[in-house]
Amino acid sequence: MTILTGIVYPLLMTGVAQLTFPSKANGSLVRRNGKIIGSELIGQKFDSPKYFWSRPSAIGYNPIPSGASNYGPTSDTLKKQVNARRILFASKNSIKDMTVIPNEMIFASGSGLDPHISPEAVDLQLSRVATARNLNGSQIQKLKQIIKEMTEKPQYFLFGEPRINVFELNLAMDNITANE
Repeated sequence: MTILTGIVYPLLMTGVAQLTFPSKANGSLVRRNGKIIGSELIGQKFDSPKYFWSRPSAIGYNPIPSGASNYGPTSDTLKKQVNARRILFASKNSIKDMTVIPNEMIFASGSGLDPHISPEAVDLQLSRVATARNLNGSQIQKLKQIIKEMTEKPQYFLFGEPRINVFELNLAMDNITANE
């Protein structure tokens, strides 16, 4: 049984995955000029004003110890972290009404690696990114179109919320300025 479940079955499943979904089986890695620059499935830290920011990570975006902070709703540490994140996000994006900041921009995800944010979080960052990159009117319109196209619908139109992969959005945005 150990050989069957510990060796044969894992090898069989690995083989089937490699044959049917090789990209996903290998971690959905993204390459640029032959070099691995990230994964579609793992959030990355973007703190430059030229990029859309991902949601915070309790583990510093390190995929090895994936996990949350485990701070509860009564934790003073969590309250301080959330307040600091809210103030930073509002100040960097020129937001006066802090109640419009989506929760995913102030709370870390359960895994600490979520690569998605809401379209609302992207919209709140659009002005900062466009200004930092000195985008002209046509480039901003192109970026808005890319954001619209990259917005993923809820799974099966039922589960979850509309979302945008920040890593893929930032890569697409780099192409806007590189191609013009």
